[in-house]
Amino acid sequence: MITIKQINISTERGTAKFPVESAVINENGIEDDAHSGDWHRQITILAEESVIKFEKETGRRTKSGEFATNIMINGLDTSKVKIGDRIILNDAEVEVTQIGKEPHFYDSPVLKDTGRNIMFDEGLFAKVLKTGKIKIGDKMDYIKRPLRLCIITLSDRVSQGIYEDRSGPKIKERLLEHYSKISTDITVEVIPDDKNKLDTLLKRYTDDKVDAIFTTGGTGVGPRDITPDAVTIFADKLIPGIMDHIRMKYGKTIPNALLSRSVAAVKDKTLIYTLPGSVKAVTEYMDEILKTIDHLFKMLNGEGH
Repeated sequence: MITIKQINISTERGTAKFPVESAVINENGIEDDAHSGDWHRQITILAEESVIKFEKETGRRTKSGEFATNIMINGLDTSKVKIGDRIILNDAEVEVTQIGKEPHFYDSPVLKDTGRNIMFDEGLFAKVLKTGKIKIGDKMDYIKRPLRLCIITLSDRVSQGIYEDRSGPKIKERLLEHYSKISTDITVEVIPDDKNKLDTLLKRYTDDKVDAIFTTGGTGVGPRDITPDAVTIFADKLIPGIMDHIRMKYGKTIPNALLSRSVAAVKDKTLIYTLPGSVKAVTEYMDEILKTIDHLFKMLNGEGH
């Protein structure tokens, strides 16, 4: 169980904070705290376990607020927390925007005595997503950041409204089924078979660090089929085995399946899959892709082998 152990505020920046029993979290942070404002570090959070470890290492007992943190919590391994993760504090909710910060000296007895402030290494900085009231002893919840996915349908006729997009929604349906127990944020785009437009979207969403991009359409050999070519140029690495397996599996009974030029790739830490444009093909491809995608996510984050 994760609980709030301390709540601290300060009226001036650069000073130690003082303890309070309860507080109001508004859209700018903790009400009456000097660090609240319209920025990305509205609230600071530190684990009680980190403080206990610090006290054992230094032999110095600490007082509430000496690390200049707003909220001290117990029961969460903050070393596993990532930027974008969310923490629910009673009926308020915050999103982690930064972990640790550049060291600086300020009017803090513990910093003067030891030369250390564990907030510099282990502190969590967060922005407010939902306002509310908190008090010492409140239970908390921790939510890993939503899985962020993007689907891009490439089709001249769909983009002109001549045909209804069916393959993009099918990809979304399969993703929502697969990740039914995980918070997902899925963006859907429809563009013509235009390399410049695809390049723009690929850069936008990889810069935004989405977890995976799925394209549908443009994987054949026609003059407007440019998707695999654009992704191959854009990507850092290709993952040929996935698409080769799919072509061979379905090509045994449907020879035309061997004509798809679909690719799977990685750009930075974003997976990219290019799927054909038919609903039937999308279903077949997603059946195989979803068997390995979670392991790929772990590998990209240094967790898989």
